[in-house]
Amino acid sequence: MGPVKVSCMISPELATQLDAARRARGLAWEPESGDRFVIPNREIEDIFVVAEMTIEVHELASGSVIRFNGTTEWALDSIPAAEVLWLPREAQLRDLVGDAFARLERLPGEFGEPLGFAVVLANGERHVDVDPEDAYARALLAAWS
Repeated sequence: MGPVKVSCMISPELATQLDAARRARGLAWEPESGDRFVIPNREIEDIFVVAEMTIEVHELASGSVIRFNGTTEWALDSIPAAEVLWLPREAQLRDLVGDAFARLERLPGEFGEPLGFAVVLANGERHVDVDPEDAYARALLAAWS
């Protein structure tokens, strides 16, 4: 499995902000099966998913390396994990918010479609966005500041 189309995921802008905040806090991302990522600053716009056999993580003395198996069309054998941008999933973001999380609220719109989502923190702060992943990312950025 190579690049995939994902309809609901964290925006690249928020992922970039989270990545900077995560690194500033000294927190490591340890890639695992199912994790999504992009390769910034290259002419590759695909979203990749770590999956056994096709995109694997290998631990080296210098750090984690993501290896692409059978992907000659991208002319990329491997890349250090530190050079990719992790796109965390909703559950991963919720785990990172941790005890600061109180609840996720669906904001109703017209015809039963959600207008957006609000992540409510234990301190009462509400972080609203169209997608739940972005609402969680905004809450996490607030919790980390």
